[in-house]
Amino acid sequence: MNYLRDLIHRLRVGESERRIARDLRISRITVHRYHELAERQGFLKPGSAMPEDSAIVAALGAAPQPPRTVSTVEPYAEVVQQLLDQQVEMVAIFQRLRDDHGFSGSYSSVRRYVHRIQPPEPRVVVRVQTAPGEEAQVDFGPVGRLLDPATDRLRPAYAFVATLSYSRHQYAELVFDQKVSTWIALHRRAFASWGGVPRRIVPDNLKAAVVKALIHDPVLGEAYRRMAQHYGFVISPTRPHTARHKGKVENGVHYLQRNFMAGQDFADIRVANQRLPIWVRETAGTRDHGTTHQPPLRLFLEHEQAALLPLPPDPFTLCEIRPVKAHPDCHVVIAGSFYSVPYRYVGQTLDAHVGERLVQLFASQELVASHERSLGPGEWHTRLEHYPASKAAYLERTPERCRQLAVRVGPATHQVVETLLAERPLDRLRAVQAVLRLEETVGRQRLEAACARALYFGDVRYRRIKHILNSALDQEPLPEAAPRLAQRSFAFARPAADFFVSVEGGER
Repeated sequence: MNYLRDLIHRLRVGESERRIARDLRISRITVHRYHELAERQGFLKPGSAMPEDSAIVAALGAAPQPPRTVSTVEPYAEVVQQLLDQQVEMVAIFQRLRDDHGFSGSYSSVRRYVHRIQPPEPRVVVRVQTAPGEEAQVDFGPVGRLLDPATDRLRPAYAFVATLSYSRHQYAELVFDQKVSTWIALHRRAFASWGGVPRRIVPDNLKAAVVKALIHDPVLGEAYRRMAQHYGFVISPTRPHTARHKGKVENGVHYLQRNFMAGQDFADIRVANQRLPIWVRETAGTRDHGTTHQPPLRLFLEHEQAALLPLPPDPFTLCEIRPVKAHPDCHVVIAGSFYSVPYRYVGQTLDAHVGERLVQLFASQELVASHERSLGPGEWHTRLEHYPASKAAYLERTPERCRQLAVRVGPATHQVVETLLAERPLDRLRAVQAVLRLEETVGRQRLEAACARALYFGDVRYRRIKHILNSALDQEPLPEAAPRLAQRSFAFARPAADFFVSVEGGER
């Protein structure tokens, strides 16, 4: 109708058919046909009023419709309508037309036909507007491979982006993992960069934040939950498989990927992270945002920063809370290092609170052990009081400690210990400890006498010393002369000639 009214108006003011066809992008033949119809109806008389829409349609006819191909489903229209009334889905309609009525068309034909006779409801979304300081959305996004200066190898890297929902101002950082400790540290640095804390954080359902993703009652990670309590914000995870609920940070991640990372070749991840804050302030922060149509950094400084919750006096230091099992050696394993716990908890599962410098082990709400955190894997943190008394005594008797105890018993015992430890200290340590424990049952005097007798006969093995004590030989005086075994020199019992065959005589 707009085309027809415009065409009549142009004809009334005297424009040529060629000009009208070019401006309205229709055929000159069509313009000429409407020109003749309008002239016969008197629509072009000078000084006459513009006709009504109904008069134009009645005189010139409705606008021509584009040609339409008859659908292959059209012969089955009645069957399709009956199935739709029974709320049968389109896949089942296609299958029944094919199996029961010999339909030879495609499923796409059925879908197009159904959508034409029953247009689907349009998808409506609600754009959520938040007040300054009310919300921030956080997420990770892949950014390709970057050089790790610690290993001098290329590794897959991720961009952590936190976007304030009101101003769209961001905090961004590149990392190599999505561990709980990394997640906690990134939040802490984001809050420090903003100088405050938003009242609600909207994360994705990654494992660092949400242990189990449920629609109504998601199970949050314990460390993340405690961090929220420490800073005073509320965690509001998105529903599973609904990324649109955090569209602000999704757009921020995509913008970083396309603008900051695209076409860049950084020397390593440290160089990239040095340049990233500059990009956030000078590029992302000063651009005309597509939704707010204002620079995010200006909105943040003028309106949102003052509305954030204040930072607590002390930053949150807990990195992770994980269940660990106490093994029979009275240790738990965390990140490849070993931490001792009291022996009564062997076989039980404890909660390990892993901080930046401290590891605390809890049984329910009871703190059972604390250790300094290892800087790398393979380190042992052991407290002797965590072992039973018998095991602790064994561990306390190191080679040096055994030498000290032997000196206290007597010179002969000290010489026996030195002799045993001189050859293979680690292999003979258990034998030395066993010799020194004999003092608990026979006393210092008898042990010293038994060690002196063992030295006299040249056999200082634990088994020999114990035999001397069991046989009460330590109470017998030592022979005055040196024992025959000690003075004897070994020699062959028969001459060497007896072992060779005579070449001449053939005799042995």
